[in-house]
Amino acid sequence: MNGERIDHVSILVLFQGEFQGLRPLGPLGSEGPPHAPWKRCGLGKHGGKETPPQVSLPEMCYTAARKEVNHMAYELPPLPYGYEALEPHIDAETMRIHHGKHHQAYVDKLNAALEDHQDLAGMPMEALLSTRARVPEEIRTAVQNHGGGHANHSIFWKNMTPRSGKPEGALAEVLQRTFGDVASFQEKFTSAAVSVFGSGWTWLVLGGGKLEIVSRPNQDSPFMDHLVPLLGVDVWEHAYYLRYQNRRADYLKAWWNVVHWQDVRERYEQGTRLGSAP
Repeated sequence: MNGERIDHVSILVLFQGEFQGLRPLGPLGSEGPPHAPWKRCGLGKHGGKETPPQVSLPEMCYTAARKEVNHMAYELPPLPYGYEALEPHIDAETMRIHHGKHHQAYVDKLNAALEDHQDLAGMPMEALLSTRARVPEEIRTAVQNHGGGHANHSIFWKNMTPRSGKPEGALAEVLQRTFGDVASFQEKFTSAAVSVFGSGWTWLVLGGGKLEIVSRPNQDSPFMDHLVPLLGVDVWEHAYYLRYQNRRADYLKAWWNVVHWQDVRERYEQGTRLGSAP
């Protein structure tokens, strides 16, 4: 990719989105099925190592990925619950405006930016954002902002549920191992989110063999840094202002009551299957 290097986790995330029905059965470099995407792109074994820490993504692989894309406009995903379902923690009117107006605007503006670039339209967001250097310069900022907004919110809605529960299984174990315990993780995460200057997001991500808490400004996506987003909170004021005004800390305290821990766990398990386990 003109010298750009992408870790093997990002490549498999890219492939799983790009090649419908051709999901690899093992890490990059494993034998896998005969039709495995990396074989079609010339990415077989590398010096006998099953999971090389870094590989170059061949030009032919990027080209093949783009040819496989279903050239369709991006669409606003439906919520997996009603607008009022997260009451009293997040009010229905905020959800209605946030999803139906703000997220819709990101989708519309992303589609408008890609209108004359049908080779990019419809690419999975993780692929589009993680290879944004390939996006023409005149629309790169729009794709970063509106594509990031679409990707971030699509995860955010699924990260929430009226039936929150608590972390379980491997997720609970890794949170304890990394942060001491779940309560300490929540404290650190909340502190990071409160500290975001202006508008942005705070994320629990998987990358480089470990869990991290990271914050990003505006709509910058973890996909841009080849990280696997597990849990994200929107700290733009439109996410909470109707109910909480300028009390971001109160919003975050309430938000923990609607975190969908099962969704976070599934994202973690998928990330570890892709070879980025702590």
